[in-house]
Amino acid sequence: MDLLRRKRLNRDARVGGGLTRFTKFCFAVAALVLSGASGAFAGTGEPAAGEASLKLPDLTQVNFLGMNGHHLLMYGILFCLFGFVFGLVMYSRLKSLPAHESMKHVSQLIWETCKTYLTRQGKFLLLLWVFIASIILLYFGLLLHFTAVRVAMILAFSVLGICGSYGVAWYGIRVNTFANSRTAYASLGGKPYPLYQIPIRAGMSIGMMLISVELLMMLIILLFVPGDYAGPCFIGFAIGESLGASALRIAGGIFTKIADIGSDLMKIIFNIKEDDARNPGVIADCTGDNAGDSVGPTADGFETYGVTGVALISFILLAVP
Repeated sequence: MDLLRRKRLNRDARVGGGLTRFTKFCFAVAALVLSGASGAFAGTGEPAAGEASLKLPDLTQVNFLGMNGHHLLMYGILFCLFGFVFGLVMYSRLKSLPAHESMKHVSQLIWETCKTYLTRQGKFLLLLWVFIASIILLYFGLLLHFTAVRVAMILAFSVLGICGSYGVAWYGIRVNTFANSRTAYASLGGKPYPLYQIPIRAGMSIGMMLISVELLMMLIILLFVPGDYAGPCFIGFAIGESLGASALRIAGGIFTKIADIGSDLMKIIFNIKEDDARNPGVIADCTGDNAGDSVGPTADGFETYGVTGVALISFILLAVP
């Protein structure tokens, strides 16, 4: 026993020493990068170029088919409203579909568990944003010497981006918990078409709502934010939605695997089937499936559409003199 204890202590000491060396190495690399960056900024005498330095031209000076650019983009808001209406109509139709009371009860139980999960995720995102905000202040404020207003715009729109990813994740998981029970009930009829139609309608509702929210936010920046501050708004928005999507995607995948393993362990140890109502891991497993296959992809789709739009606008501004 003493020999095993000494081996364990030596192993822990080696692991702890390795972690300490790795931590020192990370701090050394970070210090070198920051010192090199600060030296580069100090030596050039010119502000570093990037998305945050982009400036929008005056859209009223551009005409297309007899209409200036500002008025043309205003019609985009109208299409966003059409997308909102379409998504809500699909949502109401899904909610009105028939389902057995026991299926509705299970669906509601899964939804309540999903709400608990998303609430905890929201608190985690808030803490994560505080960490990212400190990096934004360090990089844009101290290294690039942006004004306080521009840094505040980046921080504000990073919060807006996180709220966008988080909000569409809430909407997506609400629609999916409706569609799950309605699809299960439709399967009792023995006809394949409803099993295809209901999930497609759920996906159409989530997709249209996602695109409409994203497009509306980008149009607000293009139309109502002064051109000199559009760059900080776009980069902050991209940072926020990427941060939210990454956290929701990764955490959702981890949660669904842990819940699935827990349900499988109950099956192995107590000889209870994975989907048996006596298995206490069933609801957690169903919640994990929604977290991994609904929350993550929905937020990821919002982020992908957003950063692609920001990149497209950046390329256009760089290409057009």
